[in-house]
Amino acid sequence: MTSPSLWQPFTLGRIELPHRLALAPMTRNRANADGTPGEHAAGYYGQRASLGLIITEGTQPSEDGQGYLNTPGIHTPEQVAGWAKVSETVHENGGHLFIQLMHVGRISHPDNTPHHHQPVAPSAISADQDMFTAEGPKKSPVPRELSVGEIRDVIGEFRHAAAAAIAAGADGVEIHAANGYLLHQFLAPNANRRTDEYGGSIENRARFSIEVAKAVAEEIGADRTGIRISPAFPLGGLDEGDAAAVRGQYRYLVGELAKLNLVYLHVHHLGDDELLTSLREAWPTAVLVVRYGRERDGIASDIDAGLADIAPLGRFALANPDIVERLRIDAPLNDLDPETLYTGGAHGYTDYPTLTHP
Repeated sequence: MTSPSLWQPFTLGRIELPHRLALAPMTRNRANADGTPGEHAAGYYGQRASLGLIITEGTQPSEDGQGYLNTPGIHTPEQVAGWAKVSETVHENGGHLFIQLMHVGRISHPDNTPHHHQPVAPSAISADQDMFTAEGPKKSPVPRELSVGEIRDVIGEFRHAAAAAIAAGADGVEIHAANGYLLHQFLAPNANRRTDEYGGSIENRARFSIEVAKAVAEEIGADRTGIRISPAFPLGGLDEGDAAAVRGQYRYLVGELAKLNLVYLHVHHLGDDELLTSLREAWPTAVLVVRYGRERDGIASDIDAGLADIAPLGRFALANPDIVERLRIDAPLNDLDPETLYTGGAHGYTDYPTLTHP
């Protein structure tokens, strides 16, 4: 049986959650070519609205922010209209929607973007990653280093995207500063070799993330702004150094972000519980924690330990639209079909069986 702590209600900024579960953000590659959510997106998120807090897939704030094929944006009127349908469906089914703002930086390829431009990054250092394109896998190219003026333009893109998300009816946004993407790249010394105010010291490497968070919170309210981090995650070819370096970087970053009183901190946790404990102690509002490989009986472990307030679910929620009910009554779970994660269409997206519709 699941821990009783999962079923306690929780106030998150302006919204009231019925329990401590949430939908973790997961890229599904089913958007239309123009970056509007695909035809089944409203159904997909609406099916999972019982999770209460629905955090969407990574959504680009600009054309430069796109890295993968068929990912959605939130920077054009058409994209806003598409997300409005998703927001409406989630709300009709009792959930609350946060759109994750994700600029991929160097984790991109010109073939995958509408304008076919060279990717941008803190420094002109390739991620050396295989990117899947319409013509098959291709190496991510050497990116173009952003100027200080362009960094400020990107901050403006996040501000605009946050306003667009609220215009689309979303309840808030999550800033993606994790998983090897642009904000995370600024934090990592092997991707950020800058010698100006955005590189070098831990304070300078954190500056971009802090300025993005300030701009978004100013635009839509701190109580509608969350942020996601992934300390020491080596995704996208990043290397943040040894444990002492990682702890120093993230204690400073989270300490500065805490001053903004953002609605939540979302930690994609790799296993340094000493660091997680210190971040929990420094953070004034809600903490969300997700761990790779967490099993069913461990969903509430961080909540029970006082390290988290909410437990976002990834693969369990993807394969079980009615995961809340299944956990509540201790019902068996569907297995995830990895072959349909990114294939497009309804199969493996909106056709997983529920307890009432096997």
